[in-house]
Amino acid sequence: MVAELTTDAARERLDTLTSWHSDWSGLRVAVLGLGVTGFSVADTLVELGADVLVLATAADDDRARILDVLGARLVVDPLDGAPADLTEFAPDLIVVSPGFRPDHPVLTWADDEGIAVWGDIELAWRVRDKVNAADWVLVTGTNGKTTTTQLTATFLAAGGLRAAPCGNIGVPVLDAVRDPQGFDVLVVELSSFQLHRIPRTGPGALHPASSVCLNIADDHLDWHGSADAYRDAKATVYENVRIACVYNRADPVTRLLVEEADVAEGARAIGFGLDVPGPSDLGIVDGILCDRAFLEDRRNSALELTTLAELSIAGLDAPHIVANILAAAALARSLGVAPETIREALATFRLDAHRIQTVLIARGIRFVDDSKATNPHAAGASLRAFGSIVWIVGGLLKGVDVDALVRDHVGRLRGAVVIGADRSALLEAFERHAPHLPIHAVESDDTGGVMREAVESALGFAEDGDTVLLAPAAASMDQFTDYGDRGRRFAEAVFDIVGGEADGTAAAHDPENPRG
Repeated sequence: MVAELTTDAARERLDTLTSWHSDWSGLRVAVLGLGVTGFSVADTLVELGADVLVLATAADDDRARILDVLGARLVVDPLDGAPADLTEFAPDLIVVSPGFRPDHPVLTWADDEGIAVWGDIELAWRVRDKVNAADWVLVTGTNGKTTTTQLTATFLAAGGLRAAPCGNIGVPVLDAVRDPQGFDVLVVELSSFQLHRIPRTGPGALHPASSVCLNIADDHLDWHGSADAYRDAKATVYENVRIACVYNRADPVTRLLVEEADVAEGARAIGFGLDVPGPSDLGIVDGILCDRAFLEDRRNSALELTTLAELSIAGLDAPHIVANILAAAALARSLGVAPETIREALATFRLDAHRIQTVLIARGIRFVDDSKATNPHAAGASLRAFGSIVWIVGGLLKGVDVDALVRDHVGRLRGAVVIGADRSALLEAFERHAPHLPIHAVESDDTGGVMREAVESALGFAEDGDTVLLAPAAASMDQFTDYGDRGRRFAEAVFDIVGGEADGTAAAHDPENPRG
C-alpha cells in the first residue's frame, strides 16, 4: 500500500511538470541509454534540478566523465533485468532513449512497478518554454523524413523565421529547446520509436502547428511487433494538430490517419502528390509544382512554386524527392512562407550525402549512392528514378518482406549484387521472379572487402547508359558502422576501381552520420 501511495504521489507531481519553470527539483529520474539522445536527456534533467541516474550497457568515456562533473550517477550494466542500483534508487520517472524496445526488461519492470515512462520528445515538449515556446512542425514517414525536415527548415528560414531541424535528424530536440538564441519553429523529425512514446492526451501530449506523415510501409516490425502497431505509432503525428495535417495522396493510409486523428478545430487536411492537385492540395500541372491549398480562390486558380526543369538543374527531380519538396512546401506554406521564397530556396538546396547521390559517371555508367534507402519502401522509390539498373542490395532486413520489392522492379534490372547478412531472402526472391537475371552474392563478411567485390561484380554486369545503384533496402549494421559508412565505402570502391576514367563527379564525403 505504501508503494502504491508513493507511485500515485509521483504521478500527481509529474502532471504538474509542464514548463521549464515548474519545480523539477529532487525528482528522481532514471535515464535509459547514453547515446546522443540519452546524454541530452540527462544533461537537461540535471539542469532542471532533478536527481539523475543513467543506465547504459556501455558508456563513451567522454560522456561518462561529463556526467560525473554534472553530478549524475552512471551505472553500466547488461540491463537484462532491473539492476539493484535502479531498484534502490526507486525512480519517480524513467526517460527512455528511442532504441529500447517496449518489451525491454527494464521497461517491463517499470510497468510492473507502476513507474511512469517518457520518451525524450515528451520531456522536450514539457520544457519547451525555457527560452521561448517555439511552434513545432512534425515530420514522419517510412521514407523521406530527413530530406523533408531539411527542406521545411530551409523554407521557413528563407521566409524569415528562426527555424531549426532537430529530432531523429541527429540534433536532439532538447538541445534545440535549450539553445540560448531561441527559435520561432522547431521542425522535428520523428521516428516510429519516438512516436510510440508520445501520449495523445494529457499534460505530455504534443500540440504541433502542422504535421506530415509522408508514407507508410512495413518497417521496424521486429521492434513494434506488428504492422498495425507500427501504423498506430505513426498516426500519433497528427494528433492535436492546429493548422495543417499534410498527407500523401498516393498513400491512402496517410489520408486515413488524418481522418482518424483528433485535431484542433479549424485544422485543415492538405494533400500532396505528383498528379494534378485538387482544391486544398499541392501537386504538378504541366511540369509546374503548384499550390492550390493556401490561396483564397483555390477552386479556380493555383500558385506556382517551381518547375521540374528547375529542379532538374539542382539535381532534385527524382520523383520521390519531388514528393518530399511538395510535402515540405505544404508545411512551410501553412506557416505563411511565400511561394517565391520557396522557389528561391530550392535553387541552392542540396541533398544529404548518401541520399540518391551521384558519386561518379565513368565508362558511360552512373554510380549512385542511396545507402540511406534502409527499407524496401525507400529502395523502391530509388529504383523508380532510373531506367536500366545494376542493383546493389542487402543488409539487415529488420523483419520485412522483400519479395514484392524484387517482383515489382526486376523489369528494370540488368543485374543484381546481393550483400549483407540476410542474403537468402533476396536470393530466393530473385530466383522466383527473375531466374535468368545475372546475380552475384558477396559471400565475404569482411567490411573492407564487401564493397570492392560488389562494385567489381556490378561493373561486370553494367553496360553503357546503365546506373549502378546502391539502394540496400536494409539496415547496415551487419557489415558496416552505419549507412554513412556503407555509402562511403561504396564511393571509395568506385573511385578506386573506375575513378581514373571519370567523365565527372558529384561526390562529397560528409561527416559520419550516427543513425545507420
